[in-house]
Amino acid sequence: MGEQRIFIVEDDAKIASLLSDTLRKYHYQVETAKDFDRILEEFAAFDPHLILLDINLPSYDGYYWCRQLRQQTTCPILFISARSGEMDQVFALENGGDDFITKPFHYEIVLAKIRSHLRRAYGEYAPKQEERTVRAGRLVLYMERLELHCRETEIPLQKKESTILELLMAAYPKVVAREQLLEELWDDQAFVDENTLNVNMARVRKKLTDYGIQSFIETVRGAGYRLILGREEQ
Repeated sequence: MGEQRIFIVEDDAKIASLLSDTLRKYHYQVETAKDFDRILEEFAAFDPHLILLDINLPSYDGYYWCRQLRQQTTCPILFISARSGEMDQVFALENGGDDFITKPFHYEIVLAKIRSHLRRAYGEYAPKQEERTVRAGRLVLYMERLELHCRETEIPLQKKESTILELLMAAYPKVVAREQLLEELWDDQAFVDENTLNVNMARVRKKLTDYGIQSFIETVRGAGYRLILGREEQ
């Protein structure tokens, strides 16, 4: 699958540099986080196959960023940390991590774990299962890829954008209740601002428009939202 991409989120410049140099010797593409307040943006721009994530970071810790990243990706996330307590490892796994590597570490172990997780996620050990799709007219949503296809157009999606389209396309041409969208998008609706769904819906609408898709999302006042297919996409 070509050179695999690894994103390093580590605020110790020396460790980040040594990790990068080592991984590049083994023909991985590597990016290190530059702005620790914009981890999600840097992740999306690089689109890595695997993430190495420290716990002690500026502003927000690695547990926080792991939870945020898990809303956008299922790629392997390996924590690297000087913390060695049992609860640190428990928190790492419970917040979405796949493995935990304690500093100081041997680079051979890091490489072995990276190879193992990449094989399980993408290679010979990856589960062979039929890809899940949802179709509405000529629109096809590939849930695992986070992509919407329409004829020759491929539209990359964020996790919440994909969830919104999945619900609307599966229900087409029926209305999806606002409450159902809120329940699927957020675990605890009580703490979701009323405007949050509107913002996410506006992003999906803009993305469809930006990619020239004629289909649009109609607001049904007092009920919810409905997908309307454009003539060329029916």
